[in-house]
Parts: sequence; C-alpha cells; structure tokens
Amino acid sequence: MTPDPTITVVFAFVIAFAVAMYVVMDGFDLGIGILFPSFQVGKERDAAMNAIAPVWDGNETWLVLGGGGLLAAFPLAYAIILPALYAPLIAMLLGLVFRGVAFEFRWRDPAHRAFWDWAFFAGSLTATLAQGIALGALLQGIHVEGRAYGGGWWDWLSPFSLLTGASLVAGYALLGACWLMWKTEGRIHDDARRWASPLAIATLLAIGAVSAATPFLEGEYWKRWFEWPGVLATAQVPLLVTITAVMLFRALARGHERSPFFYTLALFGLSLLGLGISIFPEIVPGAVTIWQAAAPAKSQLFMLVGAAVLIPIILAYTAWSYWVFRGKVAEAGYH
Repeated sequence: MTPDPTITVVFAFVIAFAVAMYVVMDGFDLGIGILFPSFQVGKERDAAMNAIAPVWDGNETWLVLGGGGLLAAFPLAYAIILPALYAPLIAMLLGLVFRGVAFEFRWRDPAHRAFWDWAFFAGSLTATLAQGIALGALLQGIHVEGRAYGGGWWDWLSPFSLLTGASLVAGYALLGACWLMWKTEGRIHDDARRWASPLAIATLLAIGAVSAATPFLEGEYWKRWFEWPGVLATAQVPLLVTITAVMLFRALARGHERSPFFYTLALFGLSLLGLGISIFPEIVPGAVTIWQAAAPAKSQLFMLVGAAVLIPIILAYTAWSYWVFRGKVAEAGYH
C-alpha cells in the first residue's frame, strides 16, 4: 500500500502544529524553571510556581501528540531519527520527569525545598538544552544507510547543535520572563522585567547566529533560501523578525505587561517558519522526504480522523483552563 500524497502533507502540518503548540505552551514554564535560581527564596519562588501551576502539566500534551504522530504517520522517519537522537531525547525525558517530580514535591516536602528548587531548575535546563540540541542535530543532517540510521552514538554533538541548544535556553527564558511580567505583581514582576531586555538581546543574537549558519549545513538549504525567485518570499522572514524585535523592545521600554509575551511568541513562530522553509518537504534532512517516510494511506486516513476529533477537544480544554486562570497570581492564588 502506498501513502496518499495529500494526506501526507496534511499530517506533516498536523505534527508541525503540535510541535509549535508545545513550544508555545511548555516553553514559558521551562523558561521559568531556568530563571528560578534568580528569584528570592520564599514568596517570590512560590509566586513563580503558582503562575504556571494550573497549566504546566497539560502543556506537554502537545509533545505526546507530536511524538506519537511521528511514529504513527511517518514510521520510517521515527525509526531513523530516534536512534540518531537517543542521548538528547533521553536527557529531555529525564529532565521533564525530574522537573515534574520537583514541582510536586517542593510543596509536599518543605524540609527539603532547597533541593527540590534546584531539581526544578536542573530539570528545566536539561530538558530545554536537550530539545535544542536534538533540533540542531536533526537540522545538520542524519547519516542514513538504506532505510536505517548509519551514524554513531555521538553524531548529534556538534558546535551547531550546542548553538541551537543554548539558543533555545535563551528563548525559553525570555518566554518565562514575559509570562511572569504578565501574570505576577510586585518584586517578582520587577525581576522578570529586568531579565526581559537582556534575554531579548540574547535571543535575537541566537536567532541571527543559527540563521546565518543553517544555509551552510546543506546545499538544499541554501537553494531554498537564496535561489531566485524564491528569495523574494524567504527574504520576508528576516524582515518580519526585525519588525517584531523592534515592537518587542518598544513594548518593554513602555512597560507593557502582555504584549512582550506575544511578540516573543511571534519570534518563535517566525523561527519555526524558517525551519520549515529549510527542510520541507524532507523529514530527515538530506535523506528522506515526508512521502518516503509516510505510513500507508488507510493508516493515515484513520489517524487523521482521530486527530480531527482530538485536536479541537485539546484546544477547547486548553483554552478553557487558560481562561479560568486568566488573572494575575498572588500569594493566595489567582485574582
């Protein structure tokens, strides 16, 4: 049985949507974990935790959807990518587990709260760094022999993958700072505002560095970005990044509380768009296209029907939870 070309493209966008939603939803609470040691022990750290307590666990639904969708819809890609990225993916999962345990136990085990605070920071940093490294390793290319991974255990580790890892740490930390500016008051709000501008600079420098290096990783990347007439369209991406950055710094300078978060999300969205321009229609860059990796047409259709039912439900309950906890957080809870 052969895959359906149209459904294959649709499912590729479903997985891309799940990844984007994960970055949007889980990025800011990982960022708060990265910033956690900079907050004062006591009420300030408690307020940071309370700012994400109602939503952090559900945010990872999108990670499950993206990973599960890759296995179900593109099994060949899953079979190649997973062995190539075992180390960073295992580190990411362990970091997420460690962070989740720390989140719960810091309230239930106050005698060891200092340890759990450290664990929350370490788990968040590890998960974020591993995600960025995995992305960089995928983007730089995976060695494929036949229909299997043909590289070594350490192929994922390179200067470029470390750059993407550090870039994601800066970006998530900026998201976390902007979320706290929006959702908190008092000293923690002021601390988050002080962090926002330097983190915005670091994030933009990181975007620039990754963008400058990416076209030199693979010949096809260069063609997709700079060949005529496609360059007329792709040139709009850095232009939009520049405009968004100006709006972000203007919002920060004027003391806005909500808009910096959405401008930062726009920067992430444009970065994901740039990633899509670089690799589409390949799912394993330089080796396997989405059509070569796709499951049979009947399997695709079955999963697409399931996704069409589940995704609106997930979006609905996610929107409801954010609406219920739409106010600012204080020591006693949301108001």
